[in-house]
Amino acid sequence: MPRVNQRVAQSPEASRPPPNLILVGFMGTGKTTLGRHLAQRWRRRFIDSDQEIERLARMKIPEIFAQKGEAEFRRLEREWVENHMPAGGCVIATGGGLVVPEGMSELLKSKGVVVCLFATPETVFRRTSGSTHRPLLQTENPLERIRTLLAAREPAYLRSGIAVLTDGRNLPDLSAAVERVYFRAVRNRRPRASRAGQPKA
Repeated sequence: MPRVNQRVAQSPEASRPPPNLILVGFMGTGKTTLGRHLAQRWRRRFIDSDQEIERLARMKIPEIFAQKGEAEFRRLEREWVENHMPAGGCVIATGGGLVVPEGMSELLKSKGVVVCLFATPETVFRRTSGSTHRPLLQTENPLERIRTLLAAREPAYLRSGIAVLTDGRNLPDLSAAVERVYFRAVRNRRPRASRAGQPKA
């Protein structure tokens, strides 16, 4: 009697890595902390875009700002997203201003599911107080600077991805909220035919 072949051919979609989760938002909103937590929980690679920029430039971010200016830093961010960001299977925390330049929101959406974390200026100030590696906050009145930057960037944040508020949420609560957003978005990205007959979460 011939042996039955137990191997089942996989569709190209099934063999692809899951979409990246890309966390955007202002500094101090918890992107790195949440990203590391979810990457560990999902057993995925965690990437911090600021660290990748530093590796690409072979300079620390404050040095890039001081020696080459913010425009060069933004250029490096775009280069990394366009040419070096993995196609899928990762949790990625981005720099606070990465989505601001024209076209960056659309570019990020083509690379994965984008979730934007929000927090009030007061919460951001508390979380970033005393930090020496944030060039844009090296000013006499960092809270006012935070308010000004947040107001200017809010339109870019709102169009970049699904908004999730982080104020008053502990890590497990925030993690659960972002998980729901991510997996709902993943289901909606699939072609209709591939979703037919799939159980709802």
